Amino acid sequence: MKILVCISHVPDTTSKINFTDGDSKFDTNGVQFVINPNDEFGLTRAMWFKEKQGATVTVVNVGGTETEPTLRKALAIGADEAIRINTNPTDGFFVAKQLANVAKDFDLIIAGRESIDYNGGMVPGMLATLIDANFVNNCISLEVEGENATAIREIDGGKETLKTTFPLVIGGQKGLVEESDLKIPNMRGIMMARKKALNVVEPVDASTNTKAVAFEKPAAKGAIKLVPPDNLDELVSLLHNEAKVI
Repeated sequence: MKILVCISHVPDTTSKINFTDGDSKFDTNGVQFVINPNDEFGLTRAMWFKEKQGATVTVVNVGGTETEPTLRKALAIGADEAIRINTNPTDGFFVAKQLANVAKDFDLIIAGRESIDYNGGMVPGMLATLIDANFVNNCISLEVEGENATAIREIDGGKETLKTTFPLVIGGQKGLVEESDLKIPNMRGIMMARKKALNVVEPVDASTNTKAVAFEKPAAKGAIKLVPPDNLDELVSLLHNEAKVI
């Protein structure tokens, strides 16, 4: 079984976010980037298939040279090789077109259901359509036996079990593996990652259908007032007259 894991290079959620050029561009200075969490769940599940069923695991990213440390981390976790598609990921359709160009020869393509930067949630479904593959989104469990796969996905009010065949694209999320199952690269894995192939592929022609016009930060949190625990009358007055929640 040949598995392709799509890796997004996203800011760590603890990073301080700023914008430049009149709030029209994201400022990457001082920002720590990581593997998109939904993609990391997928990568960990792929490693399970490698260890238990002898699958080969390739990771792929659409981005410039700045994304290579993220791909190297995926190699250190245990992926066999990496592909970097050498272009800026401008929107979901553009990214899906680039991924489709390299995904056709794989049995199983694992992507996160969405990335934590733009939260578009578009790429896995578009990719499945472009390569004419089966698709399961919001996937929280995946088992493979031969050419057949059994997947469980979250739906409104419950879960749904599906049986399907390859080629298959899934949009994975937490539950595909548990957080406690995520792998941390060890020194041996880091050293071996330096010797594994990281192939750079030039992009295919594809249209960019959307663009970011402006970014806006959430409103700053308002000032707080501390009320002594023995002054309930003041607390009730503030909740009623200022906060207006009672």
